[in-house]
Amino acid sequence: MSQNDALHYSDLENTGKALIELIESSKAEDALRAARKKQQALFDHHTEAKKTVTELLNSLVHSEEVVGQKLLDLEGQKSQMMRELEKVEQEVQQSLAQSHTLDSEIQFLQRELERLKDGEKEIQALQQEVDEDTTEVIPSAIYLAQLYCKVTRIKLELGTEPHIVRGVHYGPDLATPINIDTSRCSPCQVTDELWSLVSTDW
Repeated sequence: MSQNDALHYSDLENTGKALIELIESSKAEDALRAARKKQQALFDHHTEAKKTVTELLNSLVHSEEVVGQKLLDLEGQKSQMMRELEKVEQEVQQSLAQSHTLDSEIQFLQRELERLKDGEKEIQALQQEVDEDTTEVIPSAIYLAQLYCKVTRIKLELGTEPHIVRGVHYGPDLATPINIDTSRCSPCQVTDELWSLVSTDW
């Protein structure tokens, strides 16, 4: 062995001893144990994080299902509301049509009312003319009736049946009742019978 080899071997030996002393003094086992704890803690944290993420994902999926169901429900409600809106619009259109019909009927009734008012005015005018004519004619008719009664001495009853002529002829000596059924006699026969009661003596 050369001197250099001896020196080299001596250095290796010293280095080995120093390394052993360093390992023994560095407490590598404690460091390894601590590293294992850290590794276990890291694994536990990873496991917990994975569990949390899984729960979050499940919650998200559930939320998506709930939101999807709500969306379907809203779509159904929207369709229902659209149908109701269409129904209301149809009812509004029907009401408008009925309103137009009522407006037409009201206009027709107003025209009829105006026509009736005009007719009433005409009737009132005619009534006034009749009243004026009656005012002039009735007194003359009463005068003629009184004159006939004086001349013929026949007093007829009023309010009898339409086909009955009833009354009394007051002759010079006695009163003769009159009761003629015009449904059985002609107007000429009725006239002749009445005139037969009148005296021709003056």
